[in-house]
Amino acid sequence: MQRRTEIREVLGMEALGQTITVKGWVRAFRSNRFVALYDGSDFNTLQVVVDFENTPEETLKQIDFHACIAATGRLVESQGAGQTMELLAENIEILGAANPEAYSLQPKRMTMEYLREKAHFRMRTNTFSAVFRIRHGLAYAVHKFYNDRGYYYLHTPIVTGSDAEGAGEMFRVTTFEPNKAPLTEDGQVDFKQDFFGKATNLTVSGQLQGEIGALALGKIYTFGPTFRAENSNTSRHLAEFWMIEPEVAFYDIHDNMDLAEDFCKYLIDYVLLHYPDDLAFLDKRIADMEKNMPKEKRRPMGLIETLRFVAENDFERITYTEAVRTLKNSKPYKKGKFEYPVEWGEELQSEHERYLVEKKYKKPVIVRDYPAKAKAFYMRMNDQEEGVPGRTVAAMDVLFPGIGELIGGSQREERLEVLQERMDAMHVSQEELYWYLELRKFGGAPHAGFGLGFERMVQFVTGMGNIRDVIAFPRTPGNAEF
Repeated sequence: MQRRTEIREVLGMEALGQTITVKGWVRAFRSNRFVALYDGSDFNTLQVVVDFENTPEETLKQIDFHACIAATGRLVESQGAGQTMELLAENIEILGAANPEAYSLQPKRMTMEYLREKAHFRMRTNTFSAVFRIRHGLAYAVHKFYNDRGYYYLHTPIVTGSDAEGAGEMFRVTTFEPNKAPLTEDGQVDFKQDFFGKATNLTVSGQLQGEIGALALGKIYTFGPTFRAENSNTSRHLAEFWMIEPEVAFYDIHDNMDLAEDFCKYLIDYVLLHYPDDLAFLDKRIADMEKNMPKEKRRPMGLIETLRFVAENDFERITYTEAVRTLKNSKPYKKGKFEYPVEWGEELQSEHERYLVEKKYKKPVIVRDYPAKAKAFYMRMNDQEEGVPGRTVAAMDVLFPGIGELIGGSQREERLEVLQERMDAMHVSQEELYWYLELRKFGGAPHAGFGLGFERMVQFVTGMGNIRDVIAFPRTPGNAEF
């Protein structure tokens, strides 16, 4: 049997005159002679020229949109535009017949909403095959970035007994049958009889366990699934998504910001270098979609231009207090255009973040030193600053254009007494998190870390408008298909 050669390999080699076998799916069949063959290994197709005089009529009838075929023949210089070589097929074998009339996908533009309903097929389209090749490249780049810098990859639990202290609503994990859970004398569910002997959930973050690793190995990162049981149907939220969380001993908030910026730029640079054809297609797709939009609704730059701009320029760095001052001095605030109030102590809403990133600074922005009352107990308390209305913590958010918050992180509170005071004030059980406190009692050290939502980074790099379109099988309220 002739060895199969991937189209990516064919397009990258000097192979004219060689006889090879390629296998893939038919993207188009023109004039009963020219097949555009795609096998997933590369964005580009290979033109296969069918010898229709010597190919059985029954075989020709089955060469249709998305039929799967094997073609053996000789590579010759192409006579057509846009390609350097083509395959003169000496033999065509049908591996999987198509039924175009019944097939969910058609060789025409389809809506994203329709394709989400056909998630078992949508990766076969140009758009989604490009998105998921880039997603793979970003995942590889995550591991390469941290491995090359001496970080250790730590697998933190998916099933956990803690909730990372208010990071979001959680999914319960139990072996109890519905309506048959044993009860205690006071009528509460008796989780002591459950599989783990206590109430457990799907994780919302690996951070707390990551701190254990950082205070033993120096610098670690996690990259795994996380879950939020929030009834949110926005274009920016999923119930199941992936998170990258580095944690580093001896880092302060400024080191943390440096790491976050370097990490983001590295990921973008990697895709620009290794996935030019996929990015070019997605760039053109966005430009075509925006042709008939009002100018004010179009992107200020094309996709590739935006990626290069972000990778080549320093992120703006401001404090929360400066952000509030800037927002209060803005035209939208003075004209009452903001829906949500701008006051020191209030959370920055998406509209505020987008103004800072897209209107004021026109680049990614890192906001740090947030009000303590709005942040988690483990974030390090800052010293009181003159001119700042209240106490702040060494927290940071990295804000990206079109995405909003991409990264959230902080320097962790390493001072035992301060941490205990914060836990008491925020009603966090010291008894349940005894081990977290012991990290400070025995050889504690300053440390910091952050979490990057992987799908949001994929969304930014690919320019997709909805986060459900950058994960293969999205989990959202009312949807757990596939």
